[in-house]
Amino acid sequence: MQLTIPTLLTLLRIVLIPVLVLVFYLPFEASNQVAVALFILAAATDWLDGWVARRFGMTSSFGAFLDPVADKLMVTVALLLIVQRHPEIGIALSAAIIIGREITISALREWMAALGEAGRVKVARVGKLKTILQMVAIGFLLYGEPLWIIPVLEIGRWLLIIAAVLTIWSMFIYLRSAWPAVRQQS
Repeated sequence: MQLTIPTLLTLLRIVLIPVLVLVFYLPFEASNQVAVALFILAAATDWLDGWVARRFGMTSSFGAFLDPVADKLMVTVALLLIVQRHPEIGIALSAAIIIGREITISALREWMAALGEAGRVKVARVGKLKTILQMVAIGFLLYGEPLWIIPVLEIGRWLLIIAAVLTIWSMFIYLRSAWPAVRQQS
C-alpha cells in the first residue's frame, strides 16, 4: 500500500479526533474556539483529500475505504462531545438519528457491494445538503456561546435538527434505491 497525499490527509483527520477530545475538555478559556478550529481543519482535509485524489489521479481503494470512515468517526465523536456539553432532547435525538443513519447506510452499502449492486446507493443531493448543514451545526455547537449578538448555540440547535430531518429523508432515498435488490434477496 502506497501512502498518497490524500490518504495522509485522511489519516490526519483521524489523528485529529483525540486532539479534538483533549482540547474540548481542557480547562482554558479558548478551548471551544480551538475545538471549532480543529473541526474546521478536519472538514477542510476532507474536501482537500478528495480534490487532490481526483485532480492528480491519486485515488486508491484504501483511500476510498478510509475517507468515509474518518468522516464518520470525526462527526460521531464531535456529536458525542456536543451531547455531553448540551444534554438536551433535541440535540441528543438529532445526534442519535445522524449516528444511527450513518451506521445503517454503511451497513447497507457494504451489503449492496457484496450483492454487486453498489451503484444503487449513491450519494443524493439531499445527502450533500444534510452534510453541509450538519457540519455547520457541529461547528456552531462546539463553539456554543454567543458571538456578538449572534445566538450561535440556538442556531446550531436548529441546524442540527434540520440536518436530522434531512438525514431521515436521505436514508429513505437510499433505502428506496436499494429496495429492488433487497426484495430479490428476501
